[in-house]
Amino acid sequence: MTTLPNIEIQNTGPKAFFRKLGPGLITGAADDDPSGIATYSQAGAAFGYGLLWTALISLPLMVAVQLMCARVGIVAKSGLATALRDHYSRSLLWFACMLLVVANTLNIAADLGGMAAAAQLLTGVPRVILVPLFAALILALLVFASYESMARVLKWFALALFAYVVAAVLAHPSILGVLKGTFVPSIRWDRDYLMTLVAIFGTTISPYLFFWQASQVAEQEEHVRARFPMRRRRGEMRRTGRELRDAAVDTESGMFVSQVIMFFIILTAGATLHKAGITDVQSADQAAIALRPIAGPLAYWLFALGIIGTGMLGVPVLAGSAAYAIAEAGAFKGGMDEKPDGARVFYGVMAIAMVVGTVLALTSLNAMKMLVWSAVMNGVLAPPLIVIILMVCNNETIMGRYKNGRLLNVLGWTAAVLMGVGAIAMIVSFFI
Repeated sequence: MTTLPNIEIQNTGPKAFFRKLGPGLITGAADDDPSGIATYSQAGAAFGYGLLWTALISLPLMVAVQLMCARVGIVAKSGLATALRDHYSRSLLWFACMLLVVANTLNIAADLGGMAAAAQLLTGVPRVILVPLFAALILALLVFASYESMARVLKWFALALFAYVVAAVLAHPSILGVLKGTFVPSIRWDRDYLMTLVAIFGTTISPYLFFWQASQVAEQEEHVRARFPMRRRRGEMRRTGRELRDAAVDTESGMFVSQVIMFFIILTAGATLHKAGITDVQSADQAAIALRPIAGPLAYWLFALGIIGTGMLGVPVLAGSAAYAIAEAGAFKGGMDEKPDGARVFYGVMAIAMVVGTVLALTSLNAMKMLVWSAVMNGVLAPPLIVIILMVCNNETIMGRYKNGRLLNVLGWTAAVLMGVGAIAMIVSFFI
């Protein structure tokens, strides 16, 4: 999946920094998937700059959660599902896996629908053709190419999202309003606000990223051990410590980039859509309007490239994380480097998730609304999974001397409690 690290590399300087970037950076890129773009656009359209503060709050929380997952991959040399299978009850294992599979399948459906809506904006080809076309293309690339190859090409499409940074400046936002929205959190106890809040946290701190990063790091570690068996045995503890530090740099970098994009999408939508009175994004062309300050008539192309590019990066992560979880839970062979004949369950889970997601995406539900609702679902399902991750990362049998320190525990429990309270408050709001 990721480039094998050179055991003897210099550990300082720009080149060393970029060598440390791997699963964490890919996770951060996948975090700004179509569901995220739609959610952030809706947040800015509905509430202007009022939710910019969520970028500052969620950054340390998502770094902590994803770093815990990476640490499991490095120290336990396995994914989360394997750690649960080996050290906890089967009921807890399959509870976690089922939460993940449900969330991922709904997210795949929403992302495929969003990609089709963006492509339809440019081509006029109906969604009923585009949704299965995208699904088949992604599956074919996963089976016959590799995700690493896909990521190398498609990440350039995702760079279209940086247009939001320039568009935010050219839209001439209220400096005072931006500062207030960023540094003065405001909470409203109405249903729409709470639902948007849950969606924002759900699309930034997402269940599929938990399992994906742990499994990817573990797979990378397996490559290193296979390539350098003797070096791996010598100085094991010293190397593990260095890997944990490198993983922190990787994860922090990926999450920072993800949150910068989030901040500027909300800001741009607030300065354009909200200012123009568009407070409920119903379609892809409405969402694309936010990019007009920089792109003019090309706004639709930029928006579509961003949605399609991040979808092509994110959907394989959604399907892959579900496949990792089920394969590890059942002790089946799996991994993105495996061939389909040797990992039938792994690739079978991916195929089933894609097929079910395709069927759901072809329903009559509004594509943009599906994207936001999938983020809401992630926000509801994430808290119990974060608690499970905290259990694993504080288990001395699994993590040894590298179990969580105080800071990771404080941030992890803050994420679980904050998201849990938000989800409960949102659900209650539907009945009062």
